[in-house]
Amino acid sequence: MDTTGYVALSRMVALQRQTDMTAHNIANANTPGFKASRMLFSDYLVTQRRVEQPIDGRRVHFVQDRGTHREMAVGALQRTGNPLDVALAEDGFLVFDTNRGERYSRNGRLTLDADGRLVGPDGFPVQSAEGQAIVIPRDQGPVSIAADGTISTEEGEIGRLRVVRFEDPQALKAEGANLYAADAPPVPVDAPVVMQGLVEESNVQPVVELTLLMAQMREFQFAAQFVEREGERQTQAIERLTRRRA
Repeated sequence: MDTTGYVALSRMVALQRQTDMTAHNIANANTPGFKASRMLFSDYLVTQRRVEQPIDGRRVHFVQDRGTHREMAVGALQRTGNPLDVALAEDGFLVFDTNRGERYSRNGRLTLDADGRLVGPDGFPVQSAEGQAIVIPRDQGPVSIAADGTISTEEGEIGRLRVVRFEDPQALKAEGANLYAADAPPVPVDAPVVMQGLVEESNVQPVVELTLLMAQMREFQFAAQFVEREGERQTQAIERLTRRRA
């Protein structure tokens, strides 16, 4: 395969990864707190040597997927009527204790497990401001969650939700189940805005994602047709040159 084919192939590989990412966004359109991802592209420059024009070589631009950008815009808020559900109106994350250590999420669908601990959708305990699990006795009446994350019952205050943020949210690593891992230490949010009885929906816009998916598929088909036609052109050129020499 010549340089033209390799350039087109690099575009097809990048498009395939971009399509996978768009499909992943669509699949999580109904996942609370999910953040859409976008792929970043750049040129990968290679200088050809031993060519006539220009004298110092010719630059060939390959397509390279440089990284992934996560859209951190807050999604729409949906009222659930569940007093244990919470949504964060501004930037920040709830902290969960998992078997892999601390993990962070904006999915505020919370319930009580068999031990009375406040847990997330996957059963991981949510941390209090002191870094401990929050235990809510079932016989203490209705649960109230204040705007600063303080959890109370008729018997008084039980604890306060730990809400943190990160200096560079793009450095968070998605681990599935809408949980993120971080290498950098989190920064406490001193004045969080916690809303009881609501959850943050995904910030994915399905119509936009479907439009992007169709455009990406058309671009992939165009690139594939280009590679096919380029191959046919080379085959015809070789056949003509062979006939002339014969």
